[in-house]
Amino acid sequence: MDRDGPHGSRGPSKDNDRPPAGPTSYGVPVKNNALPAVSAQPTAVAAAPALTSAVPNTGPTAGGNTVILTGNGFTGITAVRFGANPALGYTVNSATQITAVAPAGSGAVAVTVTAPGGTSNAVTYTYLVQPVLVSLSPTQGPASGGTTVVLTGSGFSGASAVRFGSTAATSYTVNSATQITAVAPAGSGAVAVTVTAPGGTSNAVTYTYLVQPVLVSLSPTQGPASGGTTVVLTGSGFSGASAVRFGSTAATSYTVNSATQITAVAPAGSGAVAVTVTAPGGTSNAVTYTYLVQPVLVSLSPTQGPASGGTTVVLTGSGFSGASAVRFGSTAATSYTVNSATQITAVAPAGSGAVAVTVTAPGGTSNAVTYTYLVQPVLVSLSPTQGPASGGTTVVLTGSGFSGASDVRFGSTAATSYTVNSATQITAVAPAGSGAVAVTVTAPGGTTGPVYFFYLSAPFLISVSPSGGPASGGTTVILTGTDLNGASAVRFGSTAATTYTVNSPTQITAVAPAGTGAVAVTVTTPGGTSNSVIYSYVGSPVLTGLSPAQGPTDAGSGVTLSGTGLTTTTAVHFGVASAAFTVLSDTAVAVLAPAGTAGPVSVNVTTLGGTSNSLTYTRVAPPVI
Repeated sequence: MDRDGPHGSRGPSKDNDRPPAGPTSYGVPVKNNALPAVSAQPTAVAAAPALTSAVPNTGPTAGGNTVILTGNGFTGITAVRFGANPALGYTVNSATQITAVAPAGSGAVAVTVTAPGGTSNAVTYTYLVQPVLVSLSPTQGPASGGTTVVLTGSGFSGASAVRFGSTAATSYTVNSATQITAVAPAGSGAVAVTVTAPGGTSNAVTYTYLVQPVLVSLSPTQGPASGGTTVVLTGSGFSGASAVRFGSTAATSYTVNSATQITAVAPAGSGAVAVTVTAPGGTSNAVTYTYLVQPVLVSLSPTQGPASGGTTVVLTGSGFSGASAVRFGSTAATSYTVNSATQITAVAPAGSGAVAVTVTAPGGTSNAVTYTYLVQPVLVSLSPTQGPASGGTTVVLTGSGFSGASDVRFGSTAATSYTVNSATQITAVAPAGSGAVAVTVTAPGGTTGPVYFFYLSAPFLISVSPSGGPASGGTTVILTGTDLNGASAVRFGSTAATTYTVNSPTQITAVAPAGTGAVAVTVTTPGGTSNSVIYSYVGSPVLTGLSPAQGPTDAGSGVTLSGTGLTTTTAVHFGVASAAFTVLSDTAVAVLAPAGTAGPVSVNVTTLGGTSNSLTYTRVAPPVI
């Protein structure tokens, strides 16, 4: 039967006008001899992939950098390109992520992804220049490390490592794209220095670790203190030596004869010093060089003694080793002991007047220091001549022959302390004592005759009246007690009285300074400082209310005053009239209002702390009938 129309009665065939079940992949029209041409439905076209980012977005020109590409539409990826170059390899992790290996390249290139739907947009990937190391300065340093080395080249920006051989630099600073300052670590021999930056690792430049110099011997090992001795230093590692030191002093001059020998001229110095050599490899061990010096006498202790001799004298100075004589003037010491190169203990012979003490040692005879043979000391006066029985008075003793004093006594008791100011003056602190005592001084020349010091009784306070006053001060108080004569201070706590007058041995009138709270009042006299009595600073009173605030013109109306600081109330005034009162508490006072004329009147309170503010009380006249 002919198939002459789209609506034939037979079942469907490949020529039927209805499309087959499911989508069509390519959308190609189907032809039939008996039927008009019918077009298939269009097939959906996949969208092109889209790139969002490349991480990292930089890498070395040699390639090999692993880059994570993020975006969408990555299904069925057929190519990943860095510019015109395909990735060395890639893995589609998901429809939104690809891991690719960057090929070699240079500059900034466009990264794209190709899928069945087309080629993505581009994201930029930049090839970083590989760092190039041109030079080091210096090119060598000690094996202990610590040398600051300047690296010059290019591509240093963002450098992540500087290595001396396989060891990282102790520290480094990228000064610019062409310079790095690094601190060499410890090492040995010749090592390759490299720089690693985002562009890769640089070529290597050699840095050499130098052997630390070793000093074996000196010839000669000693010389004069004035210096000038030519000394031959033997050892190893001397090449390029930059310093030769005798102790902390540089050699006057030196010549590096070879890696194993230096000729140096010793500077001036004293004693035994450590000779060292500093070369590029570091500073050598030390070998001792000794300066043979003329002895120098700095001091004597004591500097004086009795004419009979026998005083043990300590001589301090230098160059005393091997001393062969100690003389007091032209007379040899009775005996002496060389304790060290800087100290001799000698026993003075008999003599008189001032003599020159000298020491003779292998280096010669020293300068002279004066030793004086003394006469017996004489005590002329004391100042002051009295003080408290508790002791502690500083007393100036005047006289002669005090140099080297070994004892100051008040009666049979040694002074608490003393200082020999000069041959004519001693300052001593009196010990505790009583009555009149003989003061004496013992010095190398003997013991003085007595001068008397009088111990005084300490003052004693019984009372202070009044026992309190305002914080602003100014209250006149009477202090009563005993032994108040000669008072040198009256204090309220740590504050001196504004003024005071000693009325008698038993009474002082003082003006209280400003203060707060309860303070201890004391009196200081030559006999010491008294016990304390309490004086209380009282705050100013404040009135806050009257109850009632009005009353009759005649006397006797009861009024309660309210406020603060009312405990020590001494007066209540209605105008100029005083009122009878009773203190109920620190905040209340009961008052009997005095008589007065009708109308307002100011009410205030006076306490030890002063006079309060005023409140108004109104007297009301009785009604007139």
